[in-house]
Amino acid sequence: MNEIRSAFEPPMKKAVIYARFSTDLQNERSIEDQVTLCRDYTSREGMNVVEVFEDKARSGGSVMGRGGLLRLLDQAREQSFDVVVVEALDRLSRDMEDLAGIHKRLSFLGIEIRAVHEGVVNTVLVGLRGLVGQLYREDNAHKVRRGLAGRVGQGLNAGGRAYGYVPVLGDKGKRVIVEAEAEIVRRIFDEYVAGRTPREIAHDLNHEGVSPPRGRSWNASTINGNMQRGTGIIQNELYAGRLVWNKVRMVKDPDTGKRLSRPNPKNDWQTAGSTNCLPGIIRRRTKSQAGAWPYTSESAATTAPHAVGSPPMRRLRRRDVHKREGQFRTHSHPLFSGRRKRFLPRRKDFLPQNRRESRSCGVGK
Repeated sequence: MNEIRSAFEPPMKKAVIYARFSTDLQNERSIEDQVTLCRDYTSREGMNVVEVFEDKARSGGSVMGRGGLLRLLDQAREQSFDVVVVEALDRLSRDMEDLAGIHKRLSFLGIEIRAVHEGVVNTVLVGLRGLVGQLYREDNAHKVRRGLAGRVGQGLNAGGRAYGYVPVLGDKGKRVIVEAEAEIVRRIFDEYVAGRTPREIAHDLNHEGVSPPRGRSWNASTINGNMQRGTGIIQNELYAGRLVWNKVRMVKDPDTGKRLSRPNPKNDWQTAGSTNCLPGIIRRRTKSQAGAWPYTSESAATTAPHAVGSPPMRRLRRRDVHKREGQFRTHSHPLFSGRRKRFLPRRKDFLPQNRRESRSCGVGK
């Protein structure tokens, strides 16, 4: 009779467990605790665990870069299991779109999702938990930015590395000058004020084997940077003891999961002066001295002839030579008031005198 009864009993469902924790600051035992909780659930429900998938220190904001989840989805296409068991739905994803997509694909393959505290997952539960998870993630992001803004207001570092500085051990947020790198920064300012181009400065630094801030070599953009974003050594006001934060914001590409930077408007930038534990490597000129170039290093003020009160010299370009030779003219038309337009000589001005006269008489047409 027992053999007959067992023949009519449904086969034991095959289940897989998925566990995840978000950051390196969390305890790795979080994975073990989740797996233990899920195993207890499967034993009560009469399911056989065939495999465990996990992602350590991975954000739930995107499925990109989560090898454990991607392997789970690959095996789901082979229909090698019947149920996915998680501690809670936010372990799968904290993004509404991603969570709905995972549920849609697994449902199409005939695979259930079960949460330990909520049971079998349906469309309503996916919508509610997806919304709650995304709101929680966005609220956390706002709180983190609020905390960073408070640190910047105190003159403390809100994160990131800067060439010429190193963080103070045991005193979070404070930085001190690395004198060897500070000498390179002063040298860059001196040479730039003296009229050398960023490409020439970078070439000399590479030739001398000076280690760059990042990467393998110096290049012009490392020195010149981007004026809109305030990047590059000569555009960075940090070297004058003025901390500027919130120049850019980070957004995540929904297709690739990569974080991309977007410039913020200048009225959103937050600054903190050097009075708040931020030493400057160079000194800032006074308003009467600034001219077009507001910064100079200590040595440039005494050695470079154009260090104070004038913009940095630059190489004379061909266009400037043409201006000096009178090959630009100013239009008298009111729409062009003050503008300059390049004078383009006519083709006949290059013809020899005899051909010019023959053309005017209609000969040789």
